[in-house]
Amino acid sequence: MRTRRFEWEGAVPTGKALRDWFAAEQPQVRDDVERIRDAIRREGDVALRRLVQELDGVAEMPASVAVDPAEARSALESLDPSLREAMEVAAGNIRAVARMQVSERADTEHLPEGHSVTMREVPVASAGVYAPGGRAVYPSSVLMCAIPAREAGVEHIALASPPGPDGKIGQPMLAAAALCGIDEIYAMGGAQAIYALAYGTGTVTSVDVIVGPGNAWVQEAKREAMGVVGIDSYAGPSELMLIAGHDTDPEWAALDLCAQAEHGAESPLAAVAVEEQVLERIAAATESAAAGRPSVNDAALALVQVPDLSDAIDLANAFAPEHLELLEEDAALQAEAVRTAGCVFVGRYGATAFGDYAAGSNHVLPTTWTGRFSGPLGPGTFRRRISEVKLDAGAAAKLAPHVDALARAEGLPVHGESAMIRADDE
Repeated sequence: MRTRRFEWEGAVPTGKALRDWFAAEQPQVRDDVERIRDAIRREGDVALRRLVQELDGVAEMPASVAVDPAEARSALESLDPSLREAMEVAAGNIRAVARMQVSERADTEHLPEGHSVTMREVPVASAGVYAPGGRAVYPSSVLMCAIPAREAGVEHIALASPPGPDGKIGQPMLAAAALCGIDEIYAMGGAQAIYALAYGTGTVTSVDVIVGPGNAWVQEAKREAMGVVGIDSYAGPSELMLIAGHDTDPEWAALDLCAQAEHGAESPLAAVAVEEQVLERIAAATESAAAGRPSVNDAALALVQVPDLSDAIDLANAFAPEHLELLEEDAALQAEAVRTAGCVFVGRYGATAFGDYAAGSNHVLPTTWTGRFSGPLGPGTFRRRISEVKLDAGAAAKLAPHVDALARAEGLPVHGESAMIRADDE
């Protein structure tokens, strides 16, 4: 771990100092991503195959990046029974949490003038799911993205995931795709996958919304493609801030930090405590745990001592971490004060790993300070609202003079005429 102590300067300046330090550790990717975008838009499948071979590290490209769905069904049938059971438990919890978030329609009462306004939600027609690969395979990301899309009512779902050197997607990923009933599967990763889903190629059909976690190149491509397609949020690299109390077990905290460092060296980590000795114990335990676990990357770990617990919560709100663990004894009381974290894990048993896999909450969460204005992926990501306005003659007559007055004040008199002609019809 690359550990650094930060002096307390107040919540906002300390939060900014943390963000600046972590940002300096991130790769600068915009030029690379724009080059990939331009190639995909200009050359379509030709560029896509070249970039998949070059950037995803495929030794010999298959005839197409499209994967036969029969391979996914076969992968599910041959999956290790314990892994399949774990996927099904996770899928059940994710589905239950997603289902409770879906609201089809919100009707107003009749408004004073006698008209009504109804807000109804409809799903987008198609969604693209990006599930990372490279360091590891992430069937959990397939479940987290595809199940809320299905519960939202999306009819067509496409999955993109980086292939291995043989050009194929790992069996657990294909099994998860079959479990979710995904319609199309593409063996492609990185920014090239995002742009292929956004713009389409001869092989890849464009979609309406693209979701899923990924590295800096993936997230920059999503950010840049927003407007051509909808996106969930800026979701990656993984972040964890934990607030520890005097009774926090340092070994538990250390494993929580190391678990997130498994995602990569670019994953920001922070430990916050009132007591100096608590920070020292957690730092020592984290160094020890990381040293004996090859899967743990050399991530940046910030240590911050705060004057009191309320300052720790203020710092969390200023920093807007993707994951926030409240390992303090009054965690349940403090959780309500959190405003910007993507997901809050409350109490000593609330390890982020539960949310990453099987608790049912979504692990596709806003990172890089974007929790200030966005939240977890869910069915709402795949739904859009439509307003319906219904007026009878009486309502039109009552509203029309107000419309006319406002329209003329704005220099748009025909708007007023459009309303007033209906008023005269009563």
